[in-house]
Amino acid sequence: MLSRGPTVPRFPDPSPWSRRGFLAVSTAGTLGLSSPAGPAYAAPDDAYAVLRARWVDLTLGTGFDPAAAPYAAALQETGDLAEGFRTRMRPEARSLWPDCPYDPSSGITRSYGRLNTMAQAYAQPGTGHTGDPDLVAAVIAGLDHLSATVYNTDTTRYGNWWDWQIGTPRLLLDTLAIVDERLGDAPRACYLAAVDHFVPDAALGDYTGTSTGANRVDLCRVVALRGILGRAPAKIALARDALSPVFPYVTKGDGLYADGSFVQHSWVAYSGTYGYVLLDGLGRLFALLDGSAWAVTDPARQIIFDSVEHAYAPLLHNGLMMDGVNGRAISRGYLRSDERRVMRSDHYHGHALIAAVALLAEAASAGERARWHGMIKGWIARDRTLPVLTDRQYTVADLARLAAIADGPAPAAPEPVGHRLFPAMDRAVHRRPGWAAGLSMASDRITYYENGNGENPRGWHTGAGMLSWWGADFGGDQYTDAFWPTVDPYRLPGTTVSTKRLADNEGGGWGEPKPAVRWVGGTTDGAYAAVGQDVRGLSSTLTAKKSWFFLADTVVCLGAGITARDGVPAETVVDNRCLGERGDALLTVDGVPQPGTLGHTTCHRRAHWAHLDGHGGGVGYVFPGGASLTVRREDRTGSWHDINTGSDPAPLTRRYLTLWHDHGTDPTDARYAYLLMPGATARTLAARAADRHWLAVLANDSTRQAVSVHSLGVTAANFWRAGGAGELTSGGPASVLVREYGRTATLCAAAPERTGAPLEITWSRPVRAVLRHDPSVEVLGTGPTLRLRLTPGTACATHRCTVALG
Repeated sequence: MLSRGPTVPRFPDPSPWSRRGFLAVSTAGTLGLSSPAGPAYAAPDDAYAVLRARWVDLTLGTGFDPAAAPYAAALQETGDLAEGFRTRMRPEARSLWPDCPYDPSSGITRSYGRLNTMAQAYAQPGTGHTGDPDLVAAVIAGLDHLSATVYNTDTTRYGNWWDWQIGTPRLLLDTLAIVDERLGDAPRACYLAAVDHFVPDAALGDYTGTSTGANRVDLCRVVALRGILGRAPAKIALARDALSPVFPYVTKGDGLYADGSFVQHSWVAYSGTYGYVLLDGLGRLFALLDGSAWAVTDPARQIIFDSVEHAYAPLLHNGLMMDGVNGRAISRGYLRSDERRVMRSDHYHGHALIAAVALLAEAASAGERARWHGMIKGWIARDRTLPVLTDRQYTVADLARLAAIADGPAPAAPEPVGHRLFPAMDRAVHRRPGWAAGLSMASDRITYYENGNGENPRGWHTGAGMLSWWGADFGGDQYTDAFWPTVDPYRLPGTTVSTKRLADNEGGGWGEPKPAVRWVGGTTDGAYAAVGQDVRGLSSTLTAKKSWFFLADTVVCLGAGITARDGVPAETVVDNRCLGERGDALLTVDGVPQPGTLGHTTCHRRAHWAHLDGHGGGVGYVFPGGASLTVRREDRTGSWHDINTGSDPAPLTRRYLTLWHDHGTDPTDARYAYLLMPGATARTLAARAADRHWLAVLANDSTRQAVSVHSLGVTAANFWRAGGAGELTSGGPASVLVREYGRTATLCAAAPERTGAPLEITWSRPVRAVLRHDPSVEVLGTGPTLRLRLTPGTACATHRCTVALG
């Protein structure tokens, strides 16, 4: 194997040493033994060396005890992986490793990833290979091999652009930063020239195509580190300046919206995966360049700091990231290319975002940092499904940052209570004491589902009104435990669908399939909400109007106008709960325990309520006036490979309890009404079902859906076109929510069709005076009725007016 530069002596495992101490010795110039308090990385006037050292710190971590948990196990695993990679390397062959061919291009990225793991094992303490000269020689030999055979200026890009412009150069540069002193000038120049070839300055030119949002941040990360390693100040400045288009709010396409939505790939709600990449990349670049001549000083970067609490935290629940914003990543599970075999689940994505917030906090204000540390501490404390500090995806650097926060003085923040609408990505989140729910919809702005690269070919109905929910203790792993490969993809909870069989990747890839509808959205006062979706079935004739009224202990779910001509039944799935491998939770319908027979379908002709046992009281469903309910308990078997060609083919079996309304074959104007009540006991459900006065369904047809709950002072309506319901009248399509508080009331309204046309709302209640209203609201009259004119704009924003009742 080829080695360059002076030999580095093999150090004993330096358990009392930090990684910084090791690198201080090995990069001091003499590369001889010294004390941990020996020379610094570089003279303070060598800006490039200082930045390189800072990057290595961010990547590999500082201030941890390598002999203590959880670091010791992570470091040992890195050492074991590195040894395996070195043993299996074949520099004389076309590919460094037989299982990483260079076509497809992902094999190139995987190969650089293995070299990076080997470099980490060389540089970090406690790996069993710290300072190993043979290991670092193997790293350099591998870099030479890849440079000579595939990643060079003579190669024309093929396969996935991401591997050439982000995946490979990011890992290559991270590795070069670690072993820089072992490189000669000529090889270093060769490696950097390849990066310039595949990531030219033009890649950071126009803010368009693949150079937007999270991808732009990744490209800037590549160019900045290339500039540091190549001592090219213009490159660093280019990367810094090219970040600026990422900061402002966008009104279409990729990026962060003022309402907190984050979109990538033009039509995909992506806060959970690409959002993490954006936050993580910005956190690293802010910290890297802070205090240097290239510090990021654009004042618009404050939007990124604001987004932590405004855009991301509402979607994180007890350590998990709601799958409605994870795009095609819901299908990944155990990827066959994993070196560490880490499950890509909602908790995986949540933990990745938590680590990104911890990193970004280093560049935030003191007040922001304190609040974020409190949120992180709360997420760590509450995640009992996958304890955060044992997550094997984390680097030692991540663990060190998170452990310091967990042990820090900030009090753990509880999960918030309230409602958040994300109109720009057709998502809603409802949080109440002890439970949370997330709603996923689709429109001509947001895709039914994203698929591509062999991932998520059966996510067809994830945007058809999928209503996910999590209880305090019941269901923390509901969508974590092999849910996506085993659930019936035609019966996702909350959806109304045609049961017409669909092909894998139906409708096209990369978020292309979208329904030709505009009316999707709603209005909220921050606690309760009225949300609606004009549904069009994917590659089917199904149409429906669906509404959700999110209240104190209940989500009132209404459906109407359900019509289809596909020659198959249409269904509304009340819920579909994964009970685990052998779950036997008791279902009670109208107080009668149901048999736990597997594979048996039962139809209850007139069910009034149902209760499913579980921790924290279980979950309940109420059917006002009674409704036909079909129930099935079954084992379902599938594999991650079924829904992701790069994932594990091992079969998995999980038990499901599914409840649905069968609307029959080719229904016309079918409808439904039910209440979802997480955490409710059987006694509570029986009482709610028997109380005919608690809920009044004011309307439920294809023109309007409305409810009133007197005990909460709530009246809410979705108007699909101009009309009236109860005391509310709308001059056009609108979503309206009224909350009464004693002698005052607040009316909230939005225009989900987003045409921008003025909208008149009338509330037939005596109003004595208007106390306050948004600038977009014009008061046309008070007295016996309240008449308002809204100038709603095109963002489906909520407009408020608070009045004193007469």
